[in-house]
Amino acid sequence: MARYDAMEAARNTSEWMGASARALGSYPAFALAPVPMFKMLAAWGAVTERSFARMAIKPDWNLPPIIGPEGQDHIVYVEPRLRRPFGDLVHFRVARREPMTRRILLVAPMSGHYATLLRSTVASLLPDAEVYITDWHNARDIPVSEGKFDVEDYTRYLTDFIADLAADGPINVVAVCQPAPLALAATALLADEAPELLPRSLILIGGPIDPDAKATEVTDFGNRITMGELEHLVIQQVGFKHRGAGRMVYPGLAQLTSFIAMNAATHTKAFTDQIFAEARGDATPYDRHNKFYDEYLAVMDMTAEFYLSTVGRIFKGLELAHNRFTVEGKPVDLGRIRDTWVMTVEGAEDDISAPGQCVAALELCSGLPAERKAQHLEPGAGHYGIFAGKSWRLNIRPLVLDFMDEAAGTKAPRRRKRASASAVAASADAPSPSRKLAV
Repeated sequence: MARYDAMEAARNTSEWMGASARALGSYPAFALAPVPMFKMLAAWGAVTERSFARMAIKPDWNLPPIIGPEGQDHIVYVEPRLRRPFGDLVHFRVARREPMTRRILLVAPMSGHYATLLRSTVASLLPDAEVYITDWHNARDIPVSEGKFDVEDYTRYLTDFIADLAADGPINVVAVCQPAPLALAATALLADEAPELLPRSLILIGGPIDPDAKATEVTDFGNRITMGELEHLVIQQVGFKHRGAGRMVYPGLAQLTSFIAMNAATHTKAFTDQIFAEARGDATPYDRHNKFYDEYLAVMDMTAEFYLSTVGRIFKGLELAHNRFTVEGKPVDLGRIRDTWVMTVEGAEDDISAPGQCVAALELCSGLPAERKAQHLEPGAGHYGIFAGKSWRLNIRPLVLDFMDEAAGTKAPRRRKRASASAVAASADAPSPSRKLAV
């Protein structure tokens, strides 16, 4: 608990130092001094204050209105559909628009950032679908009395959310990054327990289905460190300032430190450039830098049991990759998935979930006919780009929507190059445009 409070105190102090430097450097009398020192001090303070303040703020959705066919704006309302202690099922209701037949559940990652990380993904899908999302809560705000939350609880949350939506009609599930293995497990559970509530299609984007398929810095770290070392190094106890006082968590600030360390040079240059832009007067409150880092720096804590069970069971134990995953003692057989169409999306330059890790899902779904499987490898795309960047907007989003329509029987099947999932994974190191969509 002392470590947790010390880390929060350091963040708070840095925010205060930035605010003080901004105020001091902006003092009117210093404008007479013929040196740039005070402008640089104020600029450093402004960037520092904003950066450290954002670490403790949950971002708003701030979704733009949807333009209807009649040219009118349709306001988007964020409305919880199901409320749970560790996360809500949220609906983005478009005012004065009839419910659309294409319905999508976005499964957001619980990996240190809020669901708002998928804001641009939501905005891009809203004109063409009813969109729902899993809005996970910050573990430090959840009282200890609510109990534990691990990968099995996460999977059960997903089965409940999917079942609730499927009761109103067909639903398509899109799982982004970390939740892809658990979304696959939830689908297999529903195939066994309530096949009538299965999602029509399941799209897995950049997820670690088989982390051993290709090594990354993330998997190398997981293999180097033992579970005991990991628990000792990163697990902390929430301090008295928060509602979840006493809960064991993997702090969001610790996760953010790891993220930044992976690309330290890039982040250092970005902040240095922003300080000079602020000093020149070129920076604005919502310029490209601030829009990105307002989201990137906003972090949340994960429960210790969720983080440790993810590392231990998904990455180290490879339970999903070897079809040995269990929920509440019940085996989850991925071969039971026979009716849900499954598509995987990977980025050729993804350094978090490398090509080959996600496409492994297709071979694990051994009971699914080949015509209901698809994979897309995006040349030149990194991890973020495959769900929120240029690659998503221009190439991946249209393919995902086409796949959903094909699963619904409302679109003629595309001509696709036929290939086994193992062949696709084996050739992931040398992507080519001709392999954009293959089964």
